[in-house]
Amino acid sequence: MRGIFYGIGVGPGDPELLTVKAIRAIEKVDVLIAPKTEKKDGSVALSIAKPYLKDDVEIVYQVFPMVKGFAENSTEAWEKNKKEILELLEAGKNVAFLTLGDPMFYSTYIYVYRLLEHEDIEIQTIPGIPAFAAIGSLMGYPIVEGDDVLSIVPATAPPEKVEKAVQAADNVVLMKVYKNFDEVTDMLARNDMAKQAVLVSRAGLPDEKIIRDIEEHKGEKLNYLSTILTRKN
Repeated sequence: MRGIFYGIGVGPGDPELLTVKAIRAIEKVDVLIAPKTEKKDGSVALSIAKPYLKDDVEIVYQVFPMVKGFAENSTEAWEKNKKEILELLEAGKNVAFLTLGDPMFYSTYIYVYRLLEHEDIEIQTIPGIPAFAAIGSLMGYPIVEGDDVLSIVPATAPPEKVEKAVQAADNVVLMKVYKNFDEVTDMLARNDMAKQAVLVSRAGLPDEKIIRDIEEHKGEKLNYLSTILTRKN
């Protein structure tokens, strides 16, 4: 009998923000797939889930290189990862893929799901709390209210696309603000949204960083897990 494949969102960083459903799934799976980058060891998602791991759980690290046009250009590395997951499931093991935040929100899991969704296996996807939701609660910062229109924008997108999305919204969530922090800050200032902005880096993790006046912090080096919440006056 084939195992079940779980996609589990572990939230932004605080292990206590995992859902009960996520914890129950983690506690019963046989294998955990921990995604990691090509340049770094370890897995942030795995470290968040660590308090709930079984002593005998098998941990498999997989590297998922990013490619453009994924549907047409899945790489050899991705196909190798897919094969490894399917072999584990065929052996009757329940397998979980851990991901930061929510599995269907700017997550590597989306591409893993697309690789597996047409296979003859059972897939269960368990949602998680995205970083911006946790930051809003942490800071007492309403994300949207009333008739507000919200834009959620990856700061890694082309600058003109980012600014257009910012201008079209009342409230904005800017994710992955790190390499272009200064440029993003200048863009928000041009659109009268810098003074109201708050930035949180690595929300819920031991080295969490909070910046309330982003214009005074230009030039600082940020982690890629950095999010800005802001709104118009």
